[in-house]
Amino acid sequence: MKMFLNGKETDLEKSLTIQELLKKMQIKPEMVACEVNLKIIKRSEFNQFTISEGDHIEILQMIGGG
Repeated sequence: MKMFLNGKETDLEKSLTIQELLKKMQIKPEMVACEVNLKIIKRSEFNQFTISEGDHIEILQMIGGG
């Protein structure tokens, strides 16, 4: 299955939820915001939102500083 992750075409062996994708990438869900096809996905929906063929996903990591 092809999708676009942060602007790069990426292949997945199967459809995943956002939660599963983040786990596979070793990213803590509480540290990111996710957008799919220009729509912000609520963190509470990460475990239910399934990625589809051709989706454009942006993962934005929170960085602290001053």
